[in-house]
Amino acid sequence: MSELSFEQMLEDSFKTIHNGEVVDGTVIDVKPDEIILNIGYKADGIISKSEYSNDQSIDLTTVVSVGDPMTVKVLKVNDGEGQVLLTYKRLAAEKGNERLKEAYENHEVLKATVTQILGGGLCAEVEGARVFIPASLVSDTYEKDLSKYDGQEIEFVISEFNPRRNRVIGDRRQLLVAERAEKQKELFAKLQIGDTIEGVVKNVTDFGAFIDLGGVDGLLHISEMSWGRVENPKKVFQIGDEVKVLVKDINDTKVALSLKFPETNPWANAAENFAAGTVITGKVARMTDFGAFVELAPGVDALLHVSQISRAHVEKPSDVLSQGQEITAKVVDLNEADRKISLSMKALEPEEDAVEAAEDTTEE
Repeated sequence: MSELSFEQMLEDSFKTIHNGEVVDGTVIDVKPDEIILNIGYKADGIISKSEYSNDQSIDLTTVVSVGDPMTVKVLKVNDGEGQVLLTYKRLAAEKGNERLKEAYENHEVLKATVTQILGGGLCAEVEGARVFIPASLVSDTYEKDLSKYDGQEIEFVISEFNPRRNRVIGDRRQLLVAERAEKQKELFAKLQIGDTIEGVVKNVTDFGAFIDLGGVDGLLHISEMSWGRVENPKKVFQIGDEVKVLVKDINDTKVALSLKFPETNPWANAAENFAAGTVITGKVARMTDFGAFVELAPGVDALLHVSQISRAHVEKPSDVLSQGQEITAKVVDLNEADRKISLSMKALEPEEDAVEAAEDTTEE
């Protein structure tokens, strides 16, 4: 029986490997863009940067050290130069896909860091496997700018799992919807008409503002923003403003809010502040052919009839008054029940002025 040569014995001492096989190795050298492993084969294994991570800006010397053990997959036993091409990234992705498959089947909530912002959504990585979260499934409300999620850890579920077609879809929206529904349930269980509650302005429109009460959105209508007049809600509120509001009405899941707190009602002290005979200053708010409405306080308008503007004859209010003009007048009548106040500027004029005005008219 012939003896084996040293070369034959040496070669027989090495294990055999095949493409696609998973092997263990030890790092014997590492460069910024390449890792060299001893895998117990006659040739060392090479892992390029692109086969280690999707992040091509990474410096491999910062993540791997000589002596580190690694489990990798064989891409090609011989690359033509006698080297074994290995992949760490793809093996990790395969293991990650198994993890994702398990999570998909069990409806498990996953937590991962957003690694990339795309035009159509977010990418996150779970144990080396990539998950795409479309923009429509990122939040329970429309978000135009997704950049705030970059590098953030988020929770989601796998709503579609088809790695062969490279479709592993994450869904964060359904978690937020479920969380919001639970918060709504809790809030509606204790929310009562007449409650005062704090909230945050979520959106502002021409007709009002939507306030997030903590899982429930309430509408603060423009007519409920002040005892006075509000011309444009967008000049009063901005998104993110914190406000304290009054729960005016609850209809199923709709909540009507108000800033007209009873204790600030300007009519509460009307008998004292606007009693008949009181001389008061106000601003002309609007005019009609029969008179002018004067704002005495936010939410309190009084009528200055055309016949009460002057002892002299006035054809129409706009002949002598202008909107926004400040005037002084006397309260001649207060009707608290109907919230009506009548004013007179004429009552403050000396009678001789009226005589002179009449004489001037006669001479003309």
